[in-house]
Amino acid sequence: MQKPIGILYEHPLWFEPLFAELERRGAPYERLDARSLVYDPGDRVSQYSLLVNRMSPSAWTRGHGASIFHTLHYLAHLEEIGTRVLNGYGAFAVELSKARQCALFERLGIRYPRARSISDPAQAVTAAAGLEYPVLVKPNVGGSGAGIQAFASPDELAAATAEGKLGLGFDHTGLVQEQLPAEGGSIVRVEILDGRLLYAIRIRLVPGTFNLCPADYCDVPGVSAATLGRPPIEVYEPPSEVVEDAKRIVAAAGMDVGGVEYLIDARNGHPYFYDVNALSNFVADAPAVVGFDPFVDLVDLILARAERGSKVEGLVRSA
Repeated sequence: MQKPIGILYEHPLWFEPLFAELERRGAPYERLDARSLVYDPGDRVSQYSLLVNRMSPSAWTRGHGASIFHTLHYLAHLEEIGTRVLNGYGAFAVELSKARQCALFERLGIRYPRARSISDPAQAVTAAAGLEYPVLVKPNVGGSGAGIQAFASPDELAAATAEGKLGLGFDHTGLVQEQLPAEGGSIVRVEILDGRLLYAIRIRLVPGTFNLCPADYCDVPGVSAATLGRPPIEVYEPPSEVVEDAKRIVAAAGMDVGGVEYLIDARNGHPYFYDVNALSNFVADAPAVVGFDPFVDLVDLILARAERGSKVEGLVRSA
């Protein structure tokens, strides 16, 4: 491998297991902290055999929202100069928009909770007309359940709107979406890697929070896992048709690795998908929960893609 692997990230702790596995393999890599990233837009030659995008959409909750836009510009630049990227510009753009995720579900013919996209909190009541309550108001750019609010009735939503209590998050756009009753009080997260099922986990809902991130260090200011306790998590085997839908979602989103979440509507027994995560934070203590270390599989994919990119570049040079 003539060029190193670039690992673009923002959270200071989430990817220590990834770095450790790369070092264990002796793989040449460079850490690119999105918070301090500087690049030359005039560069026309790739510096990396592969760029791995591990940027988090929840960076805005940690005061690093500018890094989200900067990452989009950087990924677009890499795409233009032909750099191989794991979870590139298109995948990141889908992760950053819950509205685009709904449009993706619709295009694929996959069930999802009905939703309306808004750009002003004052639009929430009107947007909810025709939806079944309770409803959620979600920031379009999410991450670890940040900023999600639930309303049991039109009066509750109208009161919150009138009192200025609705926030739409980082990009000031959001969704008003039906809150479906989850069968068994739980949701399922399905992890897909390189087009195959990596594992699936069932996460029990914890009253008072929408932070269902299964990884360590997923606290959100004001509503933290440390305060409320980590939701109970167990390995789970979804029906084969649900796994196939998850694979279709990840593939259509252009994601090389990703986690999708769904719940079973307690009223009709049907699965409804509602979230797509390109960052795909793996479950904490994975060997104990799912029986293996998913970072090993991720590094297998990273090295295979990096070596393939190096071979292609070598062939181009020799030609």
